Amino acid sequence: MSRNPISATIPLDGQGKAHGFLRLPYSRNDSAWGSVMIPLTVIARGEGPTALLTGGNHGDEYEGPIALQQLAWEIEAADVTGRVVIVPYMNYPAFRAGTRVSPIDQVNLNRAFPGRPDGTPSQKIANYFNDVLVPMADIVLDYHSGGKTLDFLPYAAAHYLDDKDQQAKCVAAVKAFGAPYTMMMLEIDSMGMFDTAVETQGKVFVTTELGGGGTATARSARIAIRGAKNVLRHAGILAGEVEGPGDSILLDMPGDDCFHFATRDGLMHPLVDLGDAVRAGQPIARIWPPDRTGVAPVEVPANRDGLIAARHFPGLIQTGDCLAVIAVA
Repeated sequence: MSRNPISATIPLDGQGKAHGFLRLPYSRNDSAWGSVMIPLTVIARGEGPTALLTGGNHGDEYEGPIALQQLAWEIEAADVTGRVVIVPYMNYPAFRAGTRVSPIDQVNLNRAFPGRPDGTPSQKIANYFNDVLVPMADIVLDYHSGGKTLDFLPYAAAHYLDDKDQQAKCVAAVKAFGAPYTMMMLEIDSMGMFDTAVETQGKVFVTTELGGGGTATARSARIAIRGAKNVLRHAGILAGEVEGPGDSILLDMPGDDCFHFATRDGLMHPLVDLGDAVRAGQPIARIWPPDRTGVAPVEVPANRDGLIAARHFPGLIQTGDCLAVIAVA
């Protein structure tokens, strides 16, 4: 079996605080013996659990990278019991390009797991996380937000799992994150996801959707930073009490009818906003023709009662795009 060519430039099992890189050899036109250098921080002291904190799984989602840069700069070895492994820009090529998928191989990293050690650059990154970093971890926090094409209520999320004890531990960690909303999340397609790879290995897993529109806000960055510290406190890695989990509103995505998709291209006219309560059959958006006036819009009704947890971003929409997600409180 092929050996993954990625190597860490700092010890993953060392004590103290160290900043370095995950170095992926990548020969290209402008650098024959070049490398992709993925920033990495390891902070460790004594015996205790290991947390793996990741952002930038998609390169146009910024709350995770902001929070993890803050933690990598702020947390010292004396503050921890155990180990924190921080990778702010998991999909580094996509992060530098500001794109969802890698500009190198056009692969969506969050659909590439468990990856291949002899595959494309994104598949190699997925394989290294799957085979090296995740097995080291007791708890994994992977940040997401809407990127350039979606906007979300700020929530932390867990998934329904066959192992109910593992699910309960994940839910407890998600509640500890302390986002304004806490979601039991249904994925459209979980095959190849980092989430699935981590959960399959029996780890405690926390993910998020914190805003969107291809940028971060002061509020979403604060939520992300506080949430990471809360998860580390919950795991016993940082000292202190978890802050504010009792304020979170519990949400559920109980079925495929939570998702609403555009059936034509055009100009999206929202009729409700994020967080608004809706009733089944209520119009939630119109799609106006992009090329003429005087033609009636396509009206999109709500499939079910609930509240708007996600919506398409920005104004133009294409057939098949996710237009909105309705969750149940």
